[in-house]
Amino acid sequence: MTRINVMQPWFGSEEVAAVSAAIESGWVAQGPRVADFETAFAASQDIPFAVATSNCTTALHLALVVADIGAGNDVVVPSFSFIATANAATYVGARPVFADVDPVTGNLTAATVEAALTKRTRAVIAVDQGGIPVDLDSLRELCDPQGIVVIEDAACGAGSTYKGRPVGAGADASAWSFHPRKILTTGEGGMLTTPRSDWAERARRLREHAMSVSANARHASVLAPAEEYVEVGFNYRMTDLQAAVGLVQLGRLPEVVRRRRDLAAEYGKQFADLENVRVAQDPPWGTSNFQSFWIEILPGSAADRDGVLARLAGDEISARRGIMAAHRQPAYRGKDAGTVPLPVTERLTDNTLILPVFHQMTESEQARVIHSVRAAVTGGR
Repeated sequence: MTRINVMQPWFGSEEVAAVSAAIESGWVAQGPRVADFETAFAASQDIPFAVATSNCTTALHLALVVADIGAGNDVVVPSFSFIATANAATYVGARPVFADVDPVTGNLTAATVEAALTKRTRAVIAVDQGGIPVDLDSLRELCDPQGIVVIEDAACGAGSTYKGRPVGAGADASAWSFHPRKILTTGEGGMLTTPRSDWAERARRLREHAMSVSANARHASVLAPAEEYVEVGFNYRMTDLQAAVGLVQLGRLPEVVRRRRDLAAEYGKQFADLENVRVAQDPPWGTSNFQSFWIEILPGSAADRDGVLARLAGDEISARRGIMAAHRQPAYRGKDAGTVPLPVTERLTDNTLILPVFHQMTESEQARVIHSVRAAVTGGR
């Protein structure tokens, strides 16, 4: 049998042509195509400012830096997330404080965040886990009166909506990923978006060693102006090669999201009669792009989560364990990084898996996945 991958990017001749044009232009480092990508992405996400970065983790780092979060501060984060969410807080010298998540969406809620707040909390990083939008307004109602910055980790969120707007539009800052597993990919890359011009301006400097004159401006001058380094910055730049791909991918995004939602709907339909399987679904306040389509294996299944994964692997189907629990990882295990128990996080981490969803997936490939899952959880019935 042909292997079915959990995810694969959707590239076409347009991306090849865009990269070729960038190479032929002679400008492949951060330049005009990056600027065009930033403008187009900001418009698509209904947000005033976008700053391209080398990846989502660096975008999260910059968001905390421009928000002046640092040593002595606490940042509430979900443990139920890729470890980069917690790491970003660590990078600035703050303490990540783990909060539990909602058992249905896998996202932070106002209640779980409130339980984890400390006297030193200065920021919350809320994740749109798997593309399911977080209920941002409830978090802001809790955080804004206390002067707590709300940053949205929208790594998986491109194409998802919250109350009729793109996710990330209502946060103080949002960070996006264009990793190959994301539905909008530049091979590697990220973006910081924010409604604040001062944060965007500082982030643009910081991503380029905090130079007072950008590389683009220096290149445009025959005699480049002398630059100054006004603070310690970073090398977090995106290349024009990546941005060229990103511009094409951004144009594909609506079609990709429609296709993924169709595939997710078919999974939901085919698993609806299984009492021992719960599928990811839209929350009342928005729509998911189903960046990751995950299911939870409930009590009564003939196989536990790992048994289902083993059955899928035996059928040449590549699935993945559910989202990690960062507080269990050696980097954070036993550290002073939490004040509350995390039972939902641990349950979801232990009992969820991610099924294949990609734009080119055929009807027969999805049928194979469905058959394999059903056979595993019913004991072959």
